[in-house]
Amino acid sequence: ATERATITLPSSASDLPLKNAVTNAGYEVLEAAAGESIADLEQQSKTLELERLRSSLVFSAAFAIPLLILAMLPMLWEPAMNLQMRLNPSQNFWNWIMLALATPVQFGPGLRFYNTGWKALRSSNPDMNTLVMLGTSAAYFFSLGVTLFPSVFPLEARHVYFESSAVVLTLILLGKYLEAIAKGRSSQAMKKLLGLQAKTALVLRGGLELLLPLEQVVLGDVLRVRPGEKIPVDGVVQSGSSYVDESMISGEPVPVQKQTGAKVVGGTLNQNGVLTFVVEQVGANTVLSQIIKLVEQAQGSKPAIQGLADRVVRVFTPIVLGIAALTALVWLIFGGEHAVSFALVNTVAVLIIACPCAMGLATPTSIMVGIGKAAELGVLFRQGEVLQTLSESKVMVFDKTGTLTAGKPTLTDLVVQNGFARAEILAWVASLEGSSEHPVGRAIVNAAVGEGLTLEPVTDFENLPGYGVQGRVSGHLLQVGADRFMVQLGITLGSLEGLIQSLADQGKTPLFAAIDGKIAAVLAVSDPIKKGSLEAVRWLKQRGVEVVMVTGDHTRTAQAVARLLEIENVRAEVLPSGKAAEVQALQKGGRKVAFVGDGINDAPALAQADVGIAMGTGTDIAQSTADVVIMSGDLRGIPNALALSQATLRNIRLNLLWAFGYNILLIPLAAGVTYPSLGWLLSPVLAGGAMGLSSVLVLSNALRLRGFRPPLAKV
Repeated sequence: ATERATITLPSSASDLPLKNAVTNAGYEVLEAAAGESIADLEQQSKTLELERLRSSLVFSAAFAIPLLILAMLPMLWEPAMNLQMRLNPSQNFWNWIMLALATPVQFGPGLRFYNTGWKALRSSNPDMNTLVMLGTSAAYFFSLGVTLFPSVFPLEARHVYFESSAVVLTLILLGKYLEAIAKGRSSQAMKKLLGLQAKTALVLRGGLELLLPLEQVVLGDVLRVRPGEKIPVDGVVQSGSSYVDESMISGEPVPVQKQTGAKVVGGTLNQNGVLTFVVEQVGANTVLSQIIKLVEQAQGSKPAIQGLADRVVRVFTPIVLGIAALTALVWLIFGGEHAVSFALVNTVAVLIIACPCAMGLATPTSIMVGIGKAAELGVLFRQGEVLQTLSESKVMVFDKTGTLTAGKPTLTDLVVQNGFARAEILAWVASLEGSSEHPVGRAIVNAAVGEGLTLEPVTDFENLPGYGVQGRVSGHLLQVGADRFMVQLGITLGSLEGLIQSLADQGKTPLFAAIDGKIAAVLAVSDPIKKGSLEAVRWLKQRGVEVVMVTGDHTRTAQAVARLLEIENVRAEVLPSGKAAEVQALQKGGRKVAFVGDGINDAPALAQADVGIAMGTGTDIAQSTADVVIMSGDLRGIPNALALSQATLRNIRLNLLWAFGYNILLIPLAAGVTYPSLGWLLSPVLAGGAMGLSSVLVLSNALRLRGFRPPLAKV
C-alpha cells in the first residue's frame, strides 16, 4: 500500500543491473537530483501519474462513448437502426468507423497494459495487466479480422466487438484513476505527519537572527520560536516560557508548559510565549522523523491474515487463464451456430472480470489507514501484524509503577529506629538514592532537597535490581530497599510487622534503611493512580479481557492499589527477571498476552509477550523493545489501540469477503454457466465496469477507518 520496496545491494555491486531489471519489468527509474529529496520526487511522480491517468481517461472516453453509442444504440432503439440503414446499409462500412474509433484507445491509453502485461507474461508471472491485455486484444483483433476479411468468417460470426475492447479499457482506466485518488486519501495520516515538519528555522548565530532552511540547522545551534510557530527540531529550552501543543505527537489535547531545561519536540506548535532552545536532534534523528519512519514500516508490513490473500493471488491468474481457455473450448464445441461469438464474448468477460486487484488491495489498504489513524491518536504500531495480534489478545498484564500509577511517588513517612536522627538518616538515604534512576529514589531525593538537607558523597555504590541499593556514606555501609533485601541481609523485621502492614494497607510502599547491618528507619512512599487507569481497566474487563497486575512491590501495597483499580488478579513481589516468567505462564494454553510497562526492568516481559506495549513517557529501552508505543503515557490509549485493531481486522475480513466472493460469484457468470437455464450472459463491458468497481469498493471500505472514534476520548 505504501508503493515502496527496499532493496539492499552489496557495497561493491553496481546498481545498473537493478535499474535494468526495474525497466524490464515495465516500470520507470527516477533518480533524485542534487538537493532534491526522495519524498519530493515520490510526490511529484504520484502527481504526474494521476495526471497521466486523468488524461488517458479523458482521451479514451472521447472515443469510447461515441463508439458505444454507435454499436449499441441501433440494437436497443429501432429509430436509430433505421437511421443507420438509411445513411449506409453496409454493416462493414460501420465496422470501419468503429475500427477508427477503437484503434486510438487500444494502442494509445491501452498501451500501458501491453507494456506491463506482456513483460509479466514473458516472465511467467501473469498479472492483472496480462488479463486486461489478453481480453481486450481478443475482442479487438477478432473484430479487426471480421472488418478486414469478412468473407473468411461464417455469416453468423460476422459481428464486431470493438466497443467491448475500447469501453472495457476506459472503465478500467476509470477504476485505476479512482483507485489512485482513494490511495492518496488512505495515506492522509502520513501526509499530516509530514506536514508537521517545519521548512525553516530562526537560528541565532554571531549575534544575528538568520532564517535558514531546516537542512542547514546543525546540532548545538540556538533557535528561537515565536508564538504561533512550529518548533523546527528537537532540543532543550535555554530560556523563555510558553505552552506547546504536542497533540499530534502524543495525542494529548492539553498544551504542555515549557520552561528552562524542558525538552521540546520538532513539529509541535508553540502557543503563547517566546522560546529559545539548543538543538539536540536534527534530520532523521528527531522524534517526528522516527515516528514517521515507524508508521511507514508498519504500513508496509503484513499481518497473518494477509497470507491467505497472498497464496490465492499467487495462483489466481494462472487458474483464470485456464478457466478462460476452458470457457472458449466448451462454447466452441457446444455453442451451436453462434459458437464463435459466444466463445469470444464469454472468454473476454472471464479475463476481464477476474482481475485480482481487489484481493491485492484488501489487506494493505486497511492496514495503511488503520495504522495512520492510530498515529493520529498518539498510538504507534511498529509492525502491521501487531494489529492482528493485539485484536486477539485475551490477557492484558500491567506493570504498576509508572504504568498504572503516575510513576512520581512522594515520600509520605519516615519512622526512625534505634535512636538515629531523622534529618541525618534522610540526608544519607537521599545521598545514596541520588545515584539511582528508580522513581522511588527520586522521591526520597526530592524530599531531602525540599527540607534543605545537604547530600553527602557516595562510594562503592551498587544497584541490586528487585532488591534495592547499597553504598558507603560518611564511612558507613548504607543499604536501602524492600523487605526481601533485609531478609537477604539477615536482618529481622518482626517487631516492625504492624507498621509495615499499616503502611501497605494505605497503598504506600514500605522501604527499609540499614546502617552497618542495623535497621535505621522505615520509609514509605506513595504513588498516585494515573488519570485514566481505572477507566481503561474497566473498559478492558467489560469486553472480556483478563487484567493482571504484576509488580515488585510489597503484597499488601499491591493489593491496596489493585483494589482502587478493581483488579482481582495480582502478582506481587515479582523480581524484574520474574515478570517475563509470569507472562510465559499466562501464555499457556495458547492465549495471546499483552504486557504494558514503562521501565528498563520491564524490557524482558515486553519482549516475551505476544504484544509489548510501552508508555511513551517511559524509558528508551522499554519503547525500543515494545511492539506498540502509547505516546502520551495515558492508559486510555490502550483501549483505543485495542478497539482500533479490532475495527481494522473486521475491515480486512469484510474486504477479503468482498474480493473473494466477488470473483467466486462472477467468474462462473462471465463464463456463461447461467445461459442454458436463465439466458444470462455477462457483457465484457459490464465485466470491465464491475472489475473497476470492486477495487473502488474495497478502498472505500478501508477509508471508513478514518472515521474511527476512540472509545475512551481523553479530555
